[in-house]
Amino acid sequence: MNKLLATLIAGLFATSVYAQTATAPATPVTTTDTTMSSGQSGTAGMTSTGDAKADKKINKADEKEAKEVSKQDEKISKATAKANEKKAKAQGKAEKKIAKANEKVAKADPEDKAKASAKAEEKTADANYDAQKTMIKADEKAQKKIVDANADKAKAHAKANEKRAEAAAEAHKDAAK
Repeated sequence: MNKLLATLIAGLFATSVYAQTATAPATPVTTTDTTMSSGQSGTAGMTSTGDAKADKKINKADEKEAKEVSKQDEKISKATAKANEKKAKAQGKAEKKIAKANEKVAKADPEDKAKASAKAEEKTADANYDAQKTMIKADEKAQKKIVDANADKAKAHAKANEKRAEAAAEAHKDAAK
């Protein structure tokens, strides 16, 4: 019984560590792009043409970009939260199955304990497999959403750069007249 209890506790720790490491890669991707966008917006603010009309267009482009980046960051956080929720639910479900299997072992007759224990080990393995499979699917789905959101951020940045360049070119053209 002590071995079984130790196995369950070790399994719990292993799955909690797995769940923590699975979400960690999602965060740096988001952080890198957010930092990049912040840096770009900071550079854009420094691009002053001296022409009020052009500066207004540049500010408008910066605002649009910031709004889009914020929207995509929200999508990323929602996807990550949803994945974490699914993973927690899967872990809880697996723990219930494991507890139920162990309960049957405890209730079994002394002569049937070996058979019940073997059956419980099989059910434990199945429950852990199902939980891991669900966690992997949740992570995969979240990663797809994160990639899409980061692509949308990049598009917003490119569009803002285009608008800034157009405004600067227009200001230079007006200054040349």
